[in-house]
Amino acid sequence: MSDRTATIGRDTLETKIAVTLNLDGTGQSKFDTGVPFLEHMMDQIARHGLIDLDVYCDGDTAIDDHHSVEDMGITIGKAVSKALTDKRGIRRYGHAYVPLDEALSRVVVDFSGRPGLVMNVPFTQKRIGQFDTELFREFFQGFVNHAKVSLHIDCLRGDNAHHQIETVFKAFGRALRMALERDERLGNIMPSTKGSL
Repeated sequence: MSDRTATIGRDTLETKIAVTLNLDGTGQSKFDTGVPFLEHMMDQIARHGLIDLDVYCDGDTAIDDHHSVEDMGITIGKAVSKALTDKRGIRRYGHAYVPLDEALSRVVVDFSGRPGLVMNVPFTQKRIGQFDTELFREFFQGFVNHAKVSLHIDCLRGDNAHHQIETVFKAFGRALRMALERDERLGNIMPSTKGSL
């Protein structure tokens, strides 16, 4: 089995980002991004996806967090795509429901090679501390466009915006884990009737 790891850098006038990940990890993570609430959420991806994930970002957060959040989504998406390389033998589809107290979210992902995001999260607050909740769409859109996945995110209920977002990220991690797992029954078969993804 090939090593499913990647290191990706992205440098723009707005951000300088480095991402290292291992799709077959143990859920270890290290972050230095200047966006602490997103770090807490990315830790959920690592822990529940069993993906080792290191993210460094030096962004123009003095303006706001938008560029950093979007570009981290882009760079993580690129890293997942590079680490995955050939999609032969993976389950391809993943889904998860995750509760946290009163909140419940569902995430479904397809490593189809076709980017698409459907996100329905009726945030109960515009901000969590200094973090703008609308930026989560930017993170996931960046990921989707560069990992080339179809991603459906639904927060089915929740009164606390922190709980809403945390259930989404935990479910996202678990859905990724399921979709990226190797299926022994598939062996080296491409999980598509088209023969390619």
